[in-house]
Amino acid sequence: MSPRPSITSSKGPENGWSVVKNVAPYLWPKGNKPARVRVVLALIVMISAKVISVTAPYLYKLAVDVLSGDIAQKPEMMLVFGAVGLTVAYGLARLMTNGFQQLRDAIFAPVGQAALRQLALQTFQHIHALSLRYHLTRKTGGLSRIIERGVKGVAFLLNIMLFGVFPLILELSMVLIILWLTFGFSYLSVVAATIAAYVMYTIKVTEWRVKIRKEMNDQDNDANQKAVDSLLNYETVKYFNADAREIARYDTAMAAYEKAAVKTEYSLAFLNFGQSVFITSGLISVMVMAAIGVQNSSMTVGDFVMVNAYMIQITMPLNFLGSMYRNIRQSLVDMEEMFGLLGQPAEVVDAPDAKPLQVTGGALEFKNVDFAYDVERPILRGLNLSVPAGKKVAVVGPSGAGKSTIGRMLFRFYDIAGGSLMIDGQDVREVTQKTLHAAIGVVPQDTVLFNDTVRYNIAYGKDNATFDEIVAAAQKAQIHDFILSLPNGYETQVGERGLKLSGGEKQRVGIARTLLKDPPILLLDEATSALDTQTEREILGALKAAGEGRTVITIAHRLSTVADADEIVVLEKGQVTERGTHEDLLARHGKYSAMWAAQAEDREEVA
Repeated sequence: MSPRPSITSSKGPENGWSVVKNVAPYLWPKGNKPARVRVVLALIVMISAKVISVTAPYLYKLAVDVLSGDIAQKPEMMLVFGAVGLTVAYGLARLMTNGFQQLRDAIFAPVGQAALRQLALQTFQHIHALSLRYHLTRKTGGLSRIIERGVKGVAFLLNIMLFGVFPLILELSMVLIILWLTFGFSYLSVVAATIAAYVMYTIKVTEWRVKIRKEMNDQDNDANQKAVDSLLNYETVKYFNADAREIARYDTAMAAYEKAAVKTEYSLAFLNFGQSVFITSGLISVMVMAAIGVQNSSMTVGDFVMVNAYMIQITMPLNFLGSMYRNIRQSLVDMEEMFGLLGQPAEVVDAPDAKPLQVTGGALEFKNVDFAYDVERPILRGLNLSVPAGKKVAVVGPSGAGKSTIGRMLFRFYDIAGGSLMIDGQDVREVTQKTLHAAIGVVPQDTVLFNDTVRYNIAYGKDNATFDEIVAAAQKAQIHDFILSLPNGYETQVGERGLKLSGGEKQRVGIARTLLKDPPILLLDEATSALDTQTEREILGALKAAGEGRTVITIAHRLSTVADADEIVVLEKGQVTERGTHEDLLARHGKYSAMWAAQAEDREEVA
């Protein structure tokens, strides 16, 4: 694959020229000689088609002159070919014009499709590179629409830039020159004035329509987002008997889209009729001049026909010009959000001299770490926390204390604002994210599965995992027997987000794929807090097996799940207030002891 073109960005929305600048490199792929050869060949074929196209009306004129009996200054070719031969030549010229256009498209198709593939891949890759902060605030439905319309806009613009603007200018120029040389300056003036008025009107009205189109796109995004959001939360909708509410909410969004779409259609009708007025006025003017010329014998009937043919030939590209400019502007509107997305900088990036992480034992150290999602609301305040290699350390505390934030810092979803975070003496900001992520396994509170088979979801933990490795991981996670009880075993579909499985079953699949990954560092982020007591006990056994021989950080709400940790750290307002073993902390009668007592009462009430 050829080198990827860079995407330039500017403050605020992408402007039209910036979008064109971003698309242009795809027409001339750097380092891709076969693609460049195709572009050149396509241009040659396109120019040939235009040259043949403008000669066709002249052949038509000659045939009419022969048939009309006007033999004054008859060219030699009229005597040789006659009316039938000239008519056939005219037909062949029209056929060759169309044939060359199709050949041009066939030659360029691989270049265009390769560009679209590269752009789609670049967009997908960039979205994955964006920070967790971005993905927590994005709207999935709207984002998919932005990408879909953006890629389609690029497909259109690639063809227009190469086979729209240039051939249009070429054809109009050749026709104007022929009219000037054949019939004089008066014809040139009328036709040029018609073209100028048509272009100015088209641009002015299209600029007005672009605003309406943007409003329609916004309403389309909003309606699609509401639909996706409602479907993703299908169960919640049913729980609250909110079907009618969701339908009404979607209908309100669609009503706004309908209103904008109708305005778009009205403005299109206004544009098309105005264009027709200008082009028809020019056609009538030139044809009247030609008719007068035939009456006073300064022109032949064939000349009259040729003028009409050239005016019709001009009408086609001018109509195309109106459609082309309109679609270019609409495509730019569609693409500006996508290129704005591509211009969105990644919050967390590898340092220029980043090196692979070398894990020798998996020792972790948070030293004076500060962090805030919002500068006005600090989360971690000078956090100091050490996890010896191969040990299990639990982090507990009230909601909002910063427990889950520790995991996000470790995985480098965000960069710390102050202090340092070390793994075996290496600052996580100075190692590559790829090797950092490879060294850490995470079992979150809510394991989300892909809408695929159980086998696929477990195998996700390791590229090219063998079936034996998948089975071994499932056995360690204590889910192998359950999988075999399913109708299709490991090939059973789990449904979107794994909804066909229970919470405990999903968690075990998540543990299995983490075990298959076999990371030296394991992060358990409240991995059992959403489960019932019985399921939790079963999962804890699998988690204990998963942590053997690894450095483990367990973020927990239920203290009973971490009583066997080598050290327990109590976190309050982003700072460590207590640390020690379960027995030590109970003996201190501090915050941990109070939390343990409160949860013990809850357990007794439940029992």
